[in-house]
Amino acid sequence: MTTAEAQTDTLTTVIDGKAVARAVRDRVAARVAELYPSPRDAVPGLATLLVGDDPASAVYVASKRRAVVEAGMRDLHRALRAEATQEEVAAVIDEVAADPAVSGILLQLPLPKGLDSAALIDRIPPEKDVDGLTTISAGLLVRGERGLRPCTPSGVIELLDAAGIPIDGAHAVVVGRSDLVGKPMAQLLLQRDATVTIAHSRTRDLSTITRTADILVAAAGVPGLVGAEHVKPGAAVIDVGIHRTETGLVGDVGTGQLDGVAGWITPVPGGVGPMTIAMLMENTLKAAQWAAS
Repeated sequence: MTTAEAQTDTLTTVIDGKAVARAVRDRVAARVAELYPSPRDAVPGLATLLVGDDPASAVYVASKRRAVVEAGMRDLHRALRAEATQEEVAAVIDEVAADPAVSGILLQLPLPKGLDSAALIDRIPPEKDVDGLTTISAGLLVRGERGLRPCTPSGVIELLDAAGIPIDGAHAVVVGRSDLVGKPMAQLLLQRDATVTIAHSRTRDLSTITRTADILVAAAGVPGLVGAEHVKPGAAVIDVGIHRTETGLVGDVGTGQLDGVAGWITPVPGGVGPMTIAMLMENTLKAAQWAAS
């Protein structure tokens, strides 16, 4: 089938990430109210650690803190000056890690220059690693053992399930191999019995690979990388990218090209983005429940 034929034969459904994220956050809030009716000091707590005054990071952390409060959990924020040393940041991580009131710890990235983010992340106990980024958490994911999973890939799975998109037996192509999204995304899809291909910057003839995908996840960090020529008619296209341009926010997918080609697509903004915070709330509650079990 040609692209022109696909555009007349395929109805493209836009997956509303805001609605799915709200459902997840409402579910977490209801569960918190059920499990922790009183006293307030018993509810789960999230420690967000912000080093420096980067405006974008400050906005992201503020959004996470609001979501924590809305979910009925405790906001245990810690702010550190931009000049904080590796030892100072490590000391704060150790302090909140030892605090029984802290169910989850999130170290906001990127960190100021001069700080070793990998070493600092690995100071977070895996049972409180609500971002799912420590080396131990990554190992637990690969082995399929119980652990906290990275929020954005978990959010993608939630979106696929909410839209009723079959994962079992599907061929999924993940474009991007970052530790934050690409690699864990592939693992989560594999654990749901998809056949998974990872494409990246050295992949030859990208469109030939991506056109075989029933589920295409674009997480390459390249604006507009994926166009109509990359998509099999009827495929589910999940756009993880987000880029600020002169004309507004755009993703890794040329969304306007895919109307009538993709079966499902996530918009930017309003697709995967809201899911990251929603899954952070779910991870924080999960961490608290596991700590109490």
